[in-house]
Amino acid sequence: MKPDPVWGYSGSMIETESDLAPDTLTEGYRRFKSRRFPAEHDLYEQLSKGQQPHTLVIACSDSRVDPAVIFDCAPGELFVVRNVANLTPEYCPGGVHGVSAALEYAVKVLKVRSVVVLGHRECGGVRACAHGLDEAHSEFLGPWLEVMVPAREEAIAGINDVREARLCERLELVSIHRSVERLKDFPFVAEAIKGYGLELHGARFGIATGELEWMRPDGSFETLSDRR
Repeated sequence: MKPDPVWGYSGSMIETESDLAPDTLTEGYRRFKSRRFPAEHDLYEQLSKGQQPHTLVIACSDSRVDPAVIFDCAPGELFVVRNVANLTPEYCPGGVHGVSAALEYAVKVLKVRSVVVLGHRECGGVRACAHGLDEAHSEFLGPWLEVMVPAREEAIAGINDVREARLCERLELVSIHRSVERLKDFPFVAEAIKGYGLELHGARFGIATGELEWMRPDGSFETLSDRR
């Protein structure tokens, strides 16, 4: 069907599968259905009855950073919400807030054991903020990234070299730390920390190296070893 400019879709029905979805997605689905799904059928059958993920991951929308791949998790293990620059918004009741809604559901309903803010190196959202949001010229991106402005100021104050690469590297870490701290402003998160020991974490993934830096309680970061 072809889209009608006013009401949506009109005209004849789609005649072939090739008109329905992009080839890269249909081919990927067929591989999944013929290989992975049969091997994990029992798992999916069990998951059809409900989910009990152990962790909520607040990750970046970046296509290169997939939490399930990085943590080698099976379906059902992670509850994931992704946004530009892996930001936790400020606590602001009411309105439409996707990240806050996912956080509330994960903590109050699913009762995840931990929340991880997962950032990454070479983050485009962080770079946009580092350049200055006055230059963003965007309808939605600039307002979304405004919550990162205090982190930018902290990052600049903490380094002598404010060239872009150095500032972005520092801002990625400061922003993760501040996102974790903002989680504590959500009353139900604070209650879960006291009530059943909900844990809050931050991490940064290196796309080129595969290294994962984990945030210490003091806000500094340490590279995790890939060996036991």
